[in-house]
Amino acid sequence: MPRVASLYLPHLAIERLRRLERPRALPDAPALPLLPVDDDPGACSVPRGGGWRPGARWAQAESARAAIAEEAAALPLHQQPRMRELGRRSEAAEHPFKRAQATVAARQPGLVAPVAHAVPLILAEAIGQRQVIAAACPAALALGLVPGMAITQARALVPDLDIRPADPVADGAVLDGLTLHAVRHWTPTAAPSGADGLWLDLTGTAHLHGGEARFCARLVRFCRRFGYTARVAVAGTPGAAHALARNGREAVTIVPTGGEAQAISALPPAALRLSPDAITAAQRFGFDRIADLLPLPRGPLARRLGLASVNRLDAALGRVAEPIVPVVPEEMPVAKRRLLEPIGTAEAIEQVIADLLADMMLVLQARGRGVRTLVLLLERIDGSEQRLAIGTARATRDAAHLARLFHLRIERIEPGDGIETMRLAATRTDQLGATAVAGDLTGEAAVPDVATLVDQIAGRVGEAALFTAAPVESDVPERAVRRAPPLAAPTGWPAWRRPVRLLSRPEPLSGVLALLPDAPPRRFTWRGQVHAVVAGDGPERIYGEWWRRDGEVWAVRDYFRVEDESGARFWLFRRGDGVEPATGDLSWYLHGLFG
Repeated sequence: MPRVASLYLPHLAIERLRRLERPRALPDAPALPLLPVDDDPGACSVPRGGGWRPGARWAQAESARAAIAEEAAALPLHQQPRMRELGRRSEAAEHPFKRAQATVAARQPGLVAPVAHAVPLILAEAIGQRQVIAAACPAALALGLVPGMAITQARALVPDLDIRPADPVADGAVLDGLTLHAVRHWTPTAAPSGADGLWLDLTGTAHLHGGEARFCARLVRFCRRFGYTARVAVAGTPGAAHALARNGREAVTIVPTGGEAQAISALPPAALRLSPDAITAAQRFGFDRIADLLPLPRGPLARRLGLASVNRLDAALGRVAEPIVPVVPEEMPVAKRRLLEPIGTAEAIEQVIADLLADMMLVLQARGRGVRTLVLLLERIDGSEQRLAIGTARATRDAAHLARLFHLRIERIEPGDGIETMRLAATRTDQLGATAVAGDLTGEAAVPDVATLVDQIAGRVGEAALFTAAPVESDVPERAVRRAPPLAAPTGWPAWRRPVRLLSRPEPLSGVLALLPDAPPRRFTWRGQVHAVVAGDGPERIYGEWWRRDGEVWAVRDYFRVEDESGARFWLFRRGDGVEPATGDLSWYLHGLFG
């Protein structure tokens, strides 16, 4: 299951400036006061010379030790020596490599605490002719100075302000450096998530850092060491992780797989990265939480908040894929041949293509990927270039099959005076692992692979001519089907009976005889031919999608399945319910044919 971490730096711009204000060198050590030197310390219990170590001679006899203790007790209180000066004691000494105290750590360049500022700091940016707040420190936020407020209003509220210009380029440079560090040390897939955070794909990499919880704790400490406040959230989708990182209260939030809906249900709709118009509409309709959006049908919700808002919600819940584009893209596989002599015949060009394909397959095999789109670039002697592209319905590393696809288009190549350089680039590749071969051990026949046939037909008639039908969540028949790739396996077909052939646009009928409001027609004329109906079934009522167009608020269609004298079966409908004039003008249309 995918796992995505969202790193949020709420005060990136402010803390970047604070970090620049840290002291660059160690401060001078304060001068210690000089103590008076006593030239005549008086009698000492330790003899001069003789090789005796301090305290050894007087410690040999109990009487000598007791006498020294009595002399020390007779001295004034401020002159009495400490107990450790009177003899050896079993006291635990400090570890020589013990962590330095806070005062010492504060002097180290990488661990100093941010400089404390009593004056609130805000950053200003120009939007048109206005100066507004781009970022504010926590002290300014506590005073009510929020981003987007005019600078003049902020000065009126708090006269004593430290106002500096914002530098989005420098903030972006810090974020880019952090992203590159993440790619090199944490995960191969990382990308900025706006101007104040990152997305980190932890799928298959969290165990390398001791688990998700330990990785998040290390990430927060890493940012804190450089003076940045950080919050991290881990979830199964980028949208949920992004929302929890920016609206959560804890420094680390980890959502188990499948718990995204429950985790984000209490957050406001703005956490879904909606547009300002959508946020305003949500407030107007009373949607205070994401939980208010979950039970609503997608059609009315798209009508009220926009289709982009519905896509954001579905992406956060995992219903729609939201890929993370890595900041370090994978290098495109390229194979190249420089020819000793220019070539211009079809046989020579096909031989070079075969050599390029052999080199390309080695590169793809090392990366564990298969090709989906290949582009052949041919450089002529005169400096011009020609491109020839092929595509496959499924990722493959079959060099012979790809060579046949190029052979189908070899006549399109115009060598001119000769071709001196040929390059082959795999512009699109997919993961290609091992494929299980069925039918060899169980005795069952293997399912034939039609991908090769699809590629060959597409090479002759074009890729747009091959497609399959996929269902769409809509009640209107002409909107309920869309084109899909030829090898797709669409699911979710409705249980309603639909004709095999559906007309792209309903065709009007004339001469219709029918008993209103529920009887099927007894006769109709289509394309100049009269059809007498001998059997019929219906009606099946379909309402218009009012959230798409205002004209469909009262629209009604009554569909009937009918059969004429020759056995042909048709699918036709009447506009309107036959009772209310606002539902339709009672005109008849043919929409499909059965068989």
